Parts: sequence; C-alpha cells; structure tokens
Amino acid sequence: QLSDQQKIRESPLGQFRGVYLPPALHPLNKTLVKGGKWKDVDSTQEKRRSFLHDFCKKYNSRKKLQTHLVHLVSRIYVEDRHKVLYCEVPKAGCSNWKRVLMVLNGLATSAHNISHDDVHYGKHLRKLDSYDLKGIYTRLNTYTKTIFVRDPMERLVSAFRDKFEHPNSYYHPVFGKAIIKKYRHNANEEALKTGSGVKFKEFIQYLLDSHRPVGMDIHWEQVSKLCYPCLINYDFIGKFETLEEDANYFLQLVGAPAELKFPKFKDRHSSDERTSPEVVRQYLKELSKEERQLTYDFYYLDYLMFNYTSP
Repeated sequence: QLSDQQKIRESPLGQFRGVYLPPALHPLNKTLVKGGKWKDVDSTQEKRRSFLHDFCKKYNSRKKLQTHLVHLVSRIYVEDRHKVLYCEVPKAGCSNWKRVLMVLNGLATSAHNISHDDVHYGKHLRKLDSYDLKGIYTRLNTYTKTIFVRDPMERLVSAFRDKFEHPNSYYHPVFGKAIIKKYRHNANEEALKTGSGVKFKEFIQYLLDSHRPVGMDIHWEQVSKLCYPCLINYDFIGKFETLEEDANYFLQLVGAPAELKFPKFKDRHSSDERTSPEVVRQYLKELSKEERQLTYDFYYLDYLMFNYTSP
C-alpha cells in the first residue's frame, strides 16, 4: 500500500511543484445575501473552502510558478457585469451554468430558451485566456471565482454514457474508432468503420493507457488539470450533488436578479435515467478489481481535493 505522501509524489500534483501557494483564504462577501435560509449552505461552503485550502497548503511548495498563466485559465469563463469567473467542469452542470452566465451577461432573458448548441458552439461567452495579462490578473484578483465539481466516478460514467451510448458525429469517429481498433480483438469491419458501440471496459483501457491512441478530452480530464484548484484560489466550491442550492446561493452572493434561478432541466438525453451511484455501480461491475483501483488512482487527487469518499 502506497503511503499518502508517496501517492501524492507520484500523482499529477508533481506538476504543481514549483508553484506559489494560493494566497490566504479571503472571506466571501455576503452583503448581498437576503434572508436566513442559506445558513446551512453557507456553513457547508466554508468547510469546503477551508478543506481545499488546507489540502493545497499541505501538498504545495513555495517555489516559482512554472505553468503558464494563460494555460491555467483556459477553461475559465468570464461574466463582467457581476464579476464572475466560472471554471467549466464538464458533466457537473456546466451547460446550465453557461446558460446562467449568458442571462447574467444580458445575452438572453431566460436560461430556459437557450439551446444546447447555442450554449456550446455559439461563442457568446469570453474565456479568461482571451484577455491580456493585466486583464487576467485584475479579474483573478477582484472577481468571484467559482468551480462546480462532481464525484469523479459519477462524472466519468456520465461522460461515457453521453458520448458513446448515443449517436455522436465527433466522439464515435474520433475516439470510438481508435479505441475499438486498439482494444477490441477481432473487431468487425462495421465497428472499425463507424467507431460506434464502444464498451465501458474498452473506454477504461483507453483512459488508463499511457500510450493512448487519441489524446485526453475535457469530459474525462481530472478537475485538478482543468481548473488547477491549488493554483487558482476559488472563492466558491459547488458540488453537483447539491447543485441547485449551491448555485442559487452563489447567485445571491454575486447580486444576480432575484428572478434568476438555476435551471433544473437535464440538458440532453432527458429521457435517460440520471447517472446515479447505483448506475455507476452497474458500470464498474464490468471492470476487473485492478481496473477499478487504477481508475480510482487516476482520479485520486480529485477525490482528495474535494473530500469525496472513495467508492
């Protein structure tokens, strides 16, 4: 059994060596919060913030920043009116968050009539890496920074179901074909040609392969590599498991219009059962014990940072 220290040393946190510690944890500005009903949500929020801060302090070191700033902020969306920075974690409510940002920004009157394609391909929202260095620094230091995360295994299974169990004109030909070709013995011509029908076990083989036939993808990349939570000091940590109350509390904090509530609807494949712990269990049964352990190890940092219990 590897010790915690050893695991961290051999984990992706290696890339954080040579990094300044996040600045001291700033208190959240709660002056715009109305009513006393947010007490529990607020208390949970403070626990999450200090947990992540302590984690980063414990495992970081005080050397110079080596990762380029522009790369660090490439997944962060900007909403200038309410001074919000949102780091996108796919499969953790990101489509609805982008809808909300569009409403906050005055680009739409309601989150409910913005289509999926408009959200993801409409290029309505600016990302932080599109500003000059002064613009990036100013926003990092003065805006309210938020990240919404999800249990890593749940997020992984949700991504697999979304991208491989439904027709998809990008993931099947790009990822599916390469995965079937490398990991399916005696694959038939049809499967090799279309890339459809990837099995969960094959997908996991690809994920754990250090010589992947195709690169990583943001839908299953670790949050530690998407949002760099030990380098960027997030003010607010929401969780998919408590998405609605966290999101609506956050909207209060930033002074959003009173009528704006976080949308409840499922963005795509709305007739499918949501990816729940029970659904995840069914998928994990298809893996060997070793594959399950290695998949957990792959997301080990995300489990630690956000205090998720190991499955």
